[in-house]
Amino acid sequence: QVQLVESGGGLVQTGGSLRLSCTASGSINSFPIMGWFRQAPGKERELVAVNINGGATNYADSVKGRFTVSRDNLKNTVYLQMNSLKTEDTAVYYCNGARTWRQVGEPESSWGQGTQVTVSS
Repeated sequence: QVQLVESGGGLVQTGGSLRLSCTASGSINSFPIMGWFRQAPGKERELVAVNINGGATNYADSVKGRFTVSRDNLKNTVYLQMNSLKTEDTAVYYCNGARTWRQVGEPESSWGQGTQVTVSS
């Protein structure tokens, strides 16, 4: 089974930027759909961004214009570039790999272990 490992989280001030990476232990082509979720304390996990077959993308309204999701199949890596960060972006960010749209975020999809992003004012 292909494992997903996130990196790039950390502490940043409001208005700053971070780039998260999610690297697959095998071919990322196993997952036509790669997404990023986040979960803040006391809140449900939410879908932040999705990259579909390396082309189409979709974003939560709260991050549109600030976050960009991309993938590099040669490096088996998907990225989440986060700009103009706000304190409300503070959360644990999870990488998710799915074979179909129905599987996105579901238990049968693949998850990374999560990486903490903290935005301070």
